[in-house]
Amino acid sequence: MTPNTEELYFAGGCLWGVQEFFRHVPGVVSTEAGRANGATDQRHGDYDGYAECVRIQFDPEQVSVEQLIEALFEIIDPYSLNRQGADVGAKYRTGVYSKKSSHLRRAKEWICSRSDASRVVVEVMPLTNYLKSAAAHQDLLTRRPDDYCHIPKQLLYRYRKTASDENKCPLYLEDYENPHLKLPFFLLTVVLCTNWAQMAFRTD
Repeated sequence: MTPNTEELYFAGGCLWGVQEFFRHVPGVVSTEAGRANGATDQRHGDYDGYAECVRIQFDPEQVSVEQLIEALFEIIDPYSLNRQGADVGAKYRTGVYSKKSSHLRRAKEWICSRSDASRVVVEVMPLTNYLKSAAAHQDLLTRRPDDYCHIPKQLLYRYRKTASDENKCPLYLEDYENPHLKLPFFLLTVVLCTNWAQMAFRTD
C-alpha cells in the first residue's frame, strides 16, 4: 500500500466475481482475492470461520469509502445471510472489514442511513486476520471469463472501460450542469476535443 492509498476488505459471496467487479471500479488501484477473519493462517485444513473477501486498495481522492460500499451493494443481496446466488455457507457471508476504525464508522453510518437498514445482514467488523488466496484464485475471471460467477455479466462489467471509451472525447456539454457557463464550456470543449483528436491521430 502506497502513502496515497487506503484499504478495505469486502466479502460478497464467491470472491471471483467480487474481485473482477471491483478491479474496474474507478478509483480502485488494485485488488487481491483472500480470506478475512479466519482463525488460522493456513489455506488447507478444516474451515476456520473465514469469509471469502477481496482486498481493495483505493485512492481516497478519487473514490470514497461510501461510494465503494454502495458499489458492493450493487452486486450483493444484502438481506441474505450466508448465501449469495448458488453459493451457500458461512464463508459466503457479506461483510465490510478494515483496520481503520474510521472506515468502519463510515460503513455503519452509510448502512444505517438506508431505509432498509433493519433488514441488512452485512457485517461490519475490524479486520483481525487476512490471508491471501492461492494464485489459482487471483484474477480468475480476467484469465477465464467464462468460468462460474454468481454476478450477472452485465452487472459484473458495469464499470469496465471499452476501446470506444478510451477513444471518446473526455468532455461533454451535457455533463456540465451550470447553465450560466454552458456557452464558454461548450467553446472550451470544442477547442480541447479538437486538440485531443489532433494528438490522438498524429502519425509523426
